[in-house]
Amino acid sequence: MKFEGPIYRPPSEANSLLVQATIGCPHNRCTFCMVYKKGPRYRVRPVKEIIVDLDEARATNGSGVRTVFFPAGNTIAMPTDDLCRILAHTRKIFPRLERITVYGSSQYIHAKGPKEMKKLADAGLNRIHVGFETGDDVILKRIKKGTTASQQVEAGCCTMSAGIELSLYVILGIGGEDRTEQHASQTAEVLNRISPDFIRLRTFVPKIHTPLVKSVENGTFKMLSPHGVLKEAAAMIRLLDVSSQLTSDHYTNYINLEGELPGCKKQLLIKIEDAIKMPETTFRPVFVGSQ
Repeated sequence: MKFEGPIYRPPSEANSLLVQATIGCPHNRCTFCMVYKKGPRYRVRPVKEIIVDLDEARATNGSGVRTVFFPAGNTIAMPTDDLCRILAHTRKIFPRLERITVYGSSQYIHAKGPKEMKKLADAGLNRIHVGFETGDDVILKRIKKGTTASQQVEAGCCTMSAGIELSLYVILGIGGEDRTEQHASQTAEVLNRISPDFIRLRTFVPKIHTPLVKSVENGTFKMLSPHGVLKEAAAMIRLLDVSSQLTSDHYTNYINLEGELPGCKKQLLIKIEDAIKMPETTFRPVFVGSQ
């Protein structure tokens, strides 16, 4: 099997077969993301090459594979017919398959629209992991996400209407001190309009080789303290009115928050309140520099 460039997958895909369908990211301008800043440039692998890798994986792993994840950073952006071909072949050679998953940004889901998303669902795509980050248009513009809150709503609803599970990633602290209230309130508002299957929390940590780390170092971006991040999480959760699984399955988070909304809201807020009572020195350093 062939792999090129950084290969990332969500924690929930730890046991999945990884077969690379695309290389790099077609957007690659998000100011907080380090993954492809030094390349490689985005391209779609030929379907024939992907099928060769799938067949090799079948020969190696047998027919019992249950979950497959197709890296790289934005596989949903590949031509719909090409993606449908590899989805169909994957279903054919792995008859016990339960889930096929990809990464996909809202802008590319939005560009495909309802018909193409339904076509992908019918071909066997079960779940999309989306770097949602925030529902605040000001922050989305600052971090050069390439989408708007309204597009994210349309993309999210389009995905779920097609019958594809939607996993949205929220970055706590991505708006800094000056946008924390707006980040919490606007993110909750957009999530309420989508009510995705999963809401996955991440906490902003400046990464080397990114524009945003420079803003942190020169003081133009003021990061939230651990207590500030926890208060932002609480403000967002208070406003959520969704039927979603909330999880914080990532090393960047200060505490683990997990549960089925809306039923777990009270317990989550109590856990946050208890954490805020702890000294901030209890938590990991906010930032130790990009060296």
